Amino acid sequence: MSSARPSFRLLRWFVSPFFGQERSYWRAVLACFLVASTFWLLNALNKTYTTRITYPLLCRYDNARFVPVQPLPHEVAVNVTGRGWKLLRGQLPLEIRPAEILLRDPATRYLTASALRPALQQAMDGLQLNYLVSDTLWVDLDRLVSRRLPLALSPATDGAALPYEARFKPSTVTFTGPAGKVNYLPDPYPVHLPQAPAGSTDGDVQVPIGGPDQVQSNVTDVRVRLVRRPVVTLPVDVVPELLDAPTGRRFRLTPATVRVRLQFFPEDTAAFRPDQLRVQLHYGQFLSPTDSVLRPFLSRKPPQVRGYLVLTRGVRVTSE
Repeated sequence: MSSARPSFRLLRWFVSPFFGQERSYWRAVLACFLVASTFWLLNALNKTYTTRITYPLLCRYDNARFVPVQPLPHEVAVNVTGRGWKLLRGQLPLEIRPAEILLRDPATRYLTASALRPALQQAMDGLQLNYLVSDTLWVDLDRLVSRRLPLALSPATDGAALPYEARFKPSTVTFTGPAGKVNYLPDPYPVHLPQAPAGSTDGDVQVPIGGPDQVQSNVTDVRVRLVRRPVVTLPVDVVPELLDAPTGRRFRLTPATVRVRLQFFPEDTAAFRPDQLRVQLHYGQFLSPTDSVLRPFLSRKPPQVRGYLVLTRGVRVTSE
């Protein structure tokens, strides 16, 4: 009890001036605190600090020739030195001049610190750039190209041909987008029917075009006029090609040929030749880790084929 009394007396001595005071007293005390805090803040903001911030970037490119495949970087982490006023302004939602980066070549895949430093130093007003926290920023630009493609009905999900002749309006569609995507669109471009026509030999269907991301078409859908037609089924045996096999070794394929079922309209069978087909096997892509069976796939077919299905499900590969 004796040790607690001095502490209690000290506390009472400290807080006793604050009891029983009028409102004017408290307003004066609050004004003193505000003035002291303001002077402390002004003094602190006038000092120089070194810290890490994120600074905005603006990547410019010729949008008539190029298109970003992935979102371009919009900020970069940097270490800077500057007065508190400048650092505070950068953290507030105020308009800040971004560092402008000019992208001239679509082959550019990254921006190094040496390429970013001049633009950052020019944009930073009153801040000293020490170094970039990240040495590299990744960018992905591609050439902007257009390609006009004819249309064709897509086969059914099981590879079977749809027994319809399709007349499209418009008959061709122009696709625009990154070259890496547009140049790999199939020719003719497949149009997927939303559902099978309801037992009519002469129907009109409005079908959306679709397409991969970032690829735009000059029309969003086409009108398809369907006429029912017979389909001829033709089985063909093809010798498969073994790709990516180890060099210096010979391999035996069992079976030696792969059977493929093709479907044509009757008038298209006369122009078909078996050497127009190519079936391939990718060495190493085995169906299971403990087996040596590869799945064959049709890598080339003539344009008059309306549908196809690889009937041989697997080819065993053994080393001789």
